Amino acid sequence: MTLPALSVKVPGDKSIAHRSLIIAALAPGRSVIEGLPESADVRSTATALTALGVRIEWQEGTGRAEVVPPSDWPAGSVTMNCGNSGTSARLLTGLVAGLGLAARIDGDESLPRITYAGDSDRLPIDVEARASGNLRVLRYRGRVSSAQVKSALVLAALGAGVEFEMWDPGQSRDHTERLLVHLGVVVEYGLEGKGAHLKLEADGRSGMHSLDTRIPGDPSSAAFLLGAGLLRGRAIKIDDILLNSTRTGFLDVLEQMGAEVEIEVRDHWAGEPVGSVSIVAGPLSGVRVEADQIPGLVDEIPLIAVLAARACGETEISGAGELRYKESDRLAALAENLEAVGASVEEKPDGLIISGNPDLVPHGTVRTHGDHRIAMALGVMSVVPGSDLEIDDPSCVAVSYPKFWNACSLVGEIA
Repeated sequence: MTLPALSVKVPGDKSIAHRSLIIAALAPGRSVIEGLPESADVRSTATALTALGVRIEWQEGTGRAEVVPPSDWPAGSVTMNCGNSGTSARLLTGLVAGLGLAARIDGDESLPRITYAGDSDRLPIDVEARASGNLRVLRYRGRVSSAQVKSALVLAALGAGVEFEMWDPGQSRDHTERLLVHLGVVVEYGLEGKGAHLKLEADGRSGMHSLDTRIPGDPSSAAFLLGAGLLRGRAIKIDDILLNSTRTGFLDVLEQMGAEVEIEVRDHWAGEPVGSVSIVAGPLSGVRVEADQIPGLVDEIPLIAVLAARACGETEISGAGELRYKESDRLAALAENLEAVGASVEEKPDGLIISGNPDLVPHGTVRTHGDHRIAMALGVMSVVPGSDLEIDDPSCVAVSYPKFWNACSLVGEIA
């Protein structure tokens, strides 16, 4: 039976939402941001900013917020609780360091591996106040490619008004750079060999203007619905989705696995390409995912793993060791859950080897480990006809996509 095609919407992109709120707090005047996702992580960033005196008028249920920076940043120390959001913790550390503010940055028990104050390598951390201008010019060559580290350093330099130059060993997400250029900040960035180079001029905020933009749809959220369509045998279309090439590596992998993918760029919002993605199911085959592909699809590895379990042939994922340090050890969680539903999987230090079975019908009890991406991957498996999964903590998807289960059920419906 051929199921009817389905058009779905996804929430605004979390990565851009975090950065838009923080950078709007540095911009002059009133900024207007639309399309903000109702995710707990983005709310954590907004709440932390209000602790610094930033006024955020968020219209409930609309995704629209107006952001006004404080006339004076706080003189005393403030506590900023980042909840479950590692992105908030890293980026806000850069912000307060650059502004010379005193702050304690804290979070819940899911953020144990950020930095040191109290127990080594764990939140909370304390940032000490300093006189304005004490940050030095920095030229930094990263050992690993990390958009969050890069963005934290850019925010620190921007807040302090000092020059910053960085060489990235790979091509990480460039949302911060695109947004700053859109706002009139002088930033030079681009590819250099196998990596990337970025330079921020001193006193970058001198030509900066306020932000007025809409957040495009989150490709990471979209990926799981597209994957559910593949397992359900249903064509899926998603409009107004972010099509930044640093975020769409999973579409290349889905094509390699046998999906028919169509991409159309229709517009640019605050420097970001936006358009539609359509996908039609086909027989899935195993693939090799190498280390140089990981930065462009790191959030979608759980999806690729569950698709691989129903593909024909073997899938090998390598160079993904950083997944052990997300909200959960995602490699271990994927291996555990795939084995629990009857898939054949071998866990490696930096990846997985999955022997696919196109006839696999998932049954059994599976554990999210409180990780939204693991929960969403398990949701993708749940749409396989005849599947019977008991998911221990489905509510953890709220940190990124509160309405994920509603959307997933639409994909799984017969008509």
